[in-house]
Amino acid sequence: MAGLSHELGIDLGTLNTRIAEGKDILIQEPTVVAILLEELKLVEIGKSALDMLGRVPESIEVNRPMRYGVIAEFEITENLLRELVRRVTGRLLLFRPNLMITIPYGITSVERRAVYEAGLGAGSRDVTLIQQPLAAAIGVDLPISTPTGNMIVSLGGGTSQAAVLAMNGIVSAETTQVAGLKMDDAIVDYIRHKYGLIIGQPTAEQLKIKIGAAIPQDEQSSMEIQGQDQVSGLPKPVILTTDEVVEALQNPLEEIVTMIRHVLEKTPPELISDIIDRGVALCGGTALMRGIDKYLTKSLGIPAYLVDNPTTCVVEGAARAFTMMDELSRNLPPKF
Repeated sequence: MAGLSHELGIDLGTLNTRIAEGKDILIQEPTVVAILLEELKLVEIGKSALDMLGRVPESIEVNRPMRYGVIAEFEITENLLRELVRRVTGRLLLFRPNLMITIPYGITSVERRAVYEAGLGAGSRDVTLIQQPLAAAIGVDLPISTPTGNMIVSLGGGTSQAAVLAMNGIVSAETTQVAGLKMDDAIVDYIRHKYGLIIGQPTAEQLKIKIGAAIPQDEQSSMEIQGQDQVSGLPKPVILTTDEVVEALQNPLEEIVTMIRHVLEKTPPELISDIIDRGVALCGGTALMRGIDKYLTKSLGIPAYLVDNPTTCVVEGAARAFTMMDELSRNLPPKF
């Protein structure tokens, strides 16, 4: 009977949730829900809910139930997972699925238990948890089953994580909340201080994606934005350049480098030499920022490179982990 169940890898992220089975990515949706407040009923989830952000009456709330990689709104997250799993398995379940859900490295037992119980509440038969750096390393085919050192840095929306892996486990790792959302906040603060202009997180994110970079670029791009003047309260346009976004992002980028250095400092010298030879693998949506590989290479003194599947490697690794349970079981985190 167990063999007839779906085995689903789930990357439950702050900004996006992905579900994979085998080698197939089945679902990629923003981790957003729209709720009818009076009835506490889901109106929309995913992309449809994100499109409603800032455009709904007071009777509807658009909510991001994940904060910095962990569950902030348990019931909403459980309902979101249940609906996404049903989209994959169908509503008439003969056999409940097994779930492999990713979690940030280093979260508390309470936070782990919340993910585990949300998975069970979503209608699964069993839930296994796997650390996101380990899933990412599996998803990009790093040779983690050997006694040689491999390093992966995952730059997501809510968290940035760095890990050194060997023998199917994590040797040293750290997680920081300085990631894509904190970079958006840095852009918001920069524009407020320099231009006296108030903008929202979605505008900052568009600036980061469209003209942003980690290092100065030979070709300058620019983008006009509309914000609210701090003094008059009236709409005001401003044109931002790539170099200005680069300047705005320096503090969060330096904090990420500090976190990676801490991981390297805790790593045995024998593994460090392997990492220098192999380089540092970069994944996650924030790793798509222009020049971030060059920035980290210069800051760390170790080659850093973007993997082929930066946004999907975590969920691909989670799905593949079902086939590696004998090797991974001793290194997976406890459920609570």
